[in-house]
Amino acid sequence: MTRDEGRGASRRGVLRLAGTGLGLAALGAGAWGCGPVEDPAAVATPSAPGTAPGGGTGGGAFTTPPPGTAPKPLWQRPTAKGSLGADALAVAGDVVLVSGDPLVGRDLATGAERWRREEVAVPGAKMLVRGGTLYLASAQYDGDVVGLDPATGRETWRSRLGKRFSQPRTIAADERRVYVLAGILEKDFSVKRNVIAAIDASTGKVAWQELRDAGTEEYGITAEAVGRHLVYTDFRENVTVRDTATGRQLWTKKIGRSNSGGLAFHDGLVIVADAGRLRAFALADGREKWSLASEEFTRFHGIGVLDGVLYAADSGHVLRAVEPGKGTELWRTGALLDVAYPGQFAKVGGTLYAATELDDEGGVLAFDARDGKLRWRYNDGSGALDRWYVVAAGDRLAALHGERVTVLPAV
Repeated sequence: MTRDEGRGASRRGVLRLAGTGLGLAALGAGAWGCGPVEDPAAVATPSAPGTAPGGGTGGGAFTTPPPGTAPKPLWQRPTAKGSLGADALAVAGDVVLVSGDPLVGRDLATGAERWRREEVAVPGAKMLVRGGTLYLASAQYDGDVVGLDPATGRETWRSRLGKRFSQPRTIAADERRVYVLAGILEKDFSVKRNVIAAIDASTGKVAWQELRDAGTEEYGITAEAVGRHLVYTDFRENVTVRDTATGRQLWTKKIGRSNSGGLAFHDGLVIVADAGRLRAFALADGREKWSLASEEFTRFHGIGVLDGVLYAADSGHVLRAVEPGKGTELWRTGALLDVAYPGQFAKVGGTLYAATELDDEGGVLAFDARDGKLRWRYNDGSGALDRWYVVAAGDRLAALHGERVTVLPAV
């Protein structure tokens, strides 16, 4: 066995151990620094920052690379420290936003800085864009929630919640309301209970607030507003649904683990990754409609419904396409054994894009959405052991990795 072959075999062993929860505990994070022999046809060589395929700057027309070859970046730029999390990256119109301080809006086509605001965003804050407004908890920790115009960075809206709430955090929004989670500040300035509240997007006033059960966490919340339902999970391993109009809790279910992989929705269903099963619940009453098991000793992680298909990756490095109304498997791929499993998805046309979890050899993966065939893999060559995040933006993809944002052509 050659040295490179040994390194690849060792890494595959670590990845399989990680699927059972033993890899990092047994070997330590340093074991993840080694990598397998790569297929040069499937991994992109990063171009210089600010350059586009064909040698031009700016993000004009671009061509499809040969089969098996990843596209070169249209542009790359550094980001502020603390830009982490799936919700730290957003595209609003033709502006790319990455959470951090300073908060910077960049031109989607060229990467040029459109605007910059100091001390307006808490590092890692959720980039929550609805109805043409970017909603953020105030970085001044004054209890306010602010709204910015994503095109200019100018403040266009503010809700002055005052000292009733401690450090409110935006968790979801729709066209009518912004939903926040906040602690209740006691007289001794301690926080023992927390509330979930809805702020009217037109008036900035609290439409309703509901006290959460004692012992519930303020952090680790994943939430979405879908029609008349506000759906969220937390570190207490629950999935809960409230009425968006009144805040009344409609139902809550205990699930087997905290839902770090996000929520997926389809035709009146909320779908969660619950350890080794995908589970679909009716939004109306919480009845379980179907479940789908992964292979033994593996757990589901990233999930997403795109164009009526549920995509789910597990710790065994298998990607599945599932009919979300019934839980029927459409296809699966085993092509990811040498790459960390995807944690997040985007789709443009007939191509499914997946952003990998922790892996210095991972990156953005492109699959044929019809059968799961891996088309190409892009890695920025930084060697950073960070998760990737990707957002589709017309014929482009915005990707966040470590302290760098990259825009690729969606080809």
